[in-house]
This record gives sequence, structure tokens and C-alpha cells, in this order.
Amino acid sequence: MKEPPRRRNIREIETLEALVAREPDLCDIAVHNLDLTHWKVDWATLKVDGALFLGCTLPPGVTDELGARGALVFPPFSKRPYDPYRRTLYSAEELDAEVEWFGTRKTLDEMIYDWYSAGGSYLPDVGEALAQRTHDFSIDEALADVIGDTVQKRLEKSIVGIMGGHDVSRDAPAYESAARAALDLGRDHLVVTGGGPGIMEAGNLGAYLAPFGPDALNDALATLRNAPTVAHPDYQSRAREVLRKYPHGTYTLSIPTWFYGFEKTSLFASGIAKYFANSIREDGLLAISLAGIIFADGAAGTVQEIFQDAAQNYYSTFAYQSPMVFLGTERWDTLAGALRTEAGPYNDLVFVTDSAEDTAAFIRSHPPRTAG
Repeated sequence: MKEPPRRRNIREIETLEALVAREPDLCDIAVHNLDLTHWKVDWATLKVDGALFLGCTLPPGVTDELGARGALVFPPFSKRPYDPYRRTLYSAEELDAEVEWFGTRKTLDEMIYDWYSAGGSYLPDVGEALAQRTHDFSIDEALADVIGDTVQKRLEKSIVGIMGGHDVSRDAPAYESAARAALDLGRDHLVVTGGGPGIMEAGNLGAYLAPFGPDALNDALATLRNAPTVAHPDYQSRAREVLRKYPHGTYTLSIPTWFYGFEKTSLFASGIAKYFANSIREDGLLAISLAGIIFADGAAGTVQEIFQDAAQNYYSTFAYQSPMVFLGTERWDTLAGALRTEAGPYNDLVFVTDSAEDTAAFIRSHPPRTAG
């Protein structure tokens, strides 16, 4: 049986030009979202069997020619407030910037959420479903550019997830504990969160401020406490104030979803892999956190993530077992105890503490391991 090709992805015109200059061969190459209408190439002699052209703009007549010679051409979608074929992760500045769409001005984040909601949210029609699935795959690819496209590369990134409730206020002890654990881990780990407010924001905040140290975090917490919840009119502006005072912090990731698009997207994440499909986002967020996951204060959504992560560990779904740290004994001691009873092969990777320092120390002393 013939194995499917492992296609190389090309997203920049300069890379495409350099490749073709060496040899006019695009067989089994995927070309993403490029305007090729004025590209100076002899299309007739270009080898394209097995090539993919995803959302590219092509000269008149070339689409049929490419199809006849073995390429697959996926044309651009009709105009939307999001680009299904985008080539990079989102930034906080991009999502938070105001845009105009048919006479309405909102942030891009809000505009996409409104479009998603108006289109049936998680039950769109076939055209919108195809656009959303294409977008989410594009985000998969952009995320892989950051963390690697193999398990080994992702292990080298030492990715730690921080999970917890979206409604934990900025003045809550749990928020501060999560931020302090992330501050410590941000020195030598890549921290990723679910990208929303509450504990998720605390995780990105702490890791972002890792180069500036504990005093900077104390200062940031004091600023943020003046707008403790998303209902406060200065909620986002206080976050921007911290970012202006402490620019160029540690790179952190967040993986939010428009399924929960009513939540504010954290401004402290450097790269934002925002998805439409929450199921893909949820499973993927846990899967990439190979160095471990910290579970801080949270409710039903966090409990769901705990059991999903436990199943991934138990079955070594993604080849490795990783530590599960429960930050908050009052909240998690009973659940973690029950989990240890059932954990079997990863019992020693389950840890409960009230200490941010001990949280980071346990993650460092318990690297991910293969089953058995």
C-alpha cells in the first residue's frame, strides 16, 4: 500500500520562488494563500502532480490547467471577517483591534464571534462549516510552526498547560497562585492556557512577566485588581497598562475558542491559536502540554479537562505520560485522591499543593515519560 506523501507547506512567495528557481517541481507541495496572479513562472513546464493550492489567487485559465495535470486547487472563500486560509497565529493586538464590517465597528474578536453566532455557532451550514474547518486546520499548521510538528520537537519546547476557571477574579488568591507558578515556570517552559479570563489570564500573565521577576508581578497584580472582573469597564485597559509598562515579555501561548466567544481573550498571550471547534481546541490543548498540566481553581469545565487529561495519561494517548498538579488542596484534594486510586501507571505523577513554588518544582522534577 502506497503511503500518503508528507507535504511541505509553503506560505511565503519568496520561499516558493527560491524553490522553483532550483527546480520547477511542486509535486506534493502545499502552497497556502498566496497571490500568484503576477508570479513570473512558466506554468506549462511546472511539475504539479500532487500539489495543493489552498486559497491561492491564480491567473485566468491556470486553475483548469493545474487540475488537468494532477494538482488540487481549493479556491478562496467568499469574504468573511476571518481568513480561512490564514498563515499565522493571531496576536492579542490583532484580535483586540477595531475593524469595520458593513458599517459596524467592533474588535476583530467580537466581529468574528458575531459572524460565528449568526451562522448557527456550532451548527453552521455546509459552506460556513467548510470555511471554519479550513480555518481550524490552518491554525493547526500555524501552531505547528511554533511548537513543532513532531512529538520530539514539542518535548523540547517543555510545554506546560495551566487550566482553571474563567470567572476567577483578579483579586482572588487562586489567581495570584496561578500567576506565581507561571512566573516561575516561564523561565524555562513554554506556558499555554485556554486563552480566556480568570486562571487562564493569570497563567499567561505570570509567564509573560518571567523576565521581570516577582516585583513586576506584584506591581501588575496591583494594577489588575483595580478592574477585577470582565464586567468592569477598565478590564482590558488595565491589562494594556501592564503590557505598556512591561513590553517584550516571555513568549506564551493561548488556545481559546469562539465557542466561548463571549469570554474576553487574554491580552497576555504572545501567540493565540483561536479555533471555532471547541472539541479540537480542548483535546489539542491538553495533548501539547507534554511537560505537565496545572489545574487551579475551576468548576465543571476544569473538571472535564482533568478527566480528559487523566484518560490521555492512562492510555498514553499521545505517547507520553505527564504530571498533573492540583494547585489548591481545599478545592482538589478529594478529587486528586480518588484519581490516584484509579491512576495506576501514572499515580506518582499526581500532586496536590497550595504552593506555587512546589508546583513549579514538581513539574521540573517529573519530566514526561513513555508508558512502561
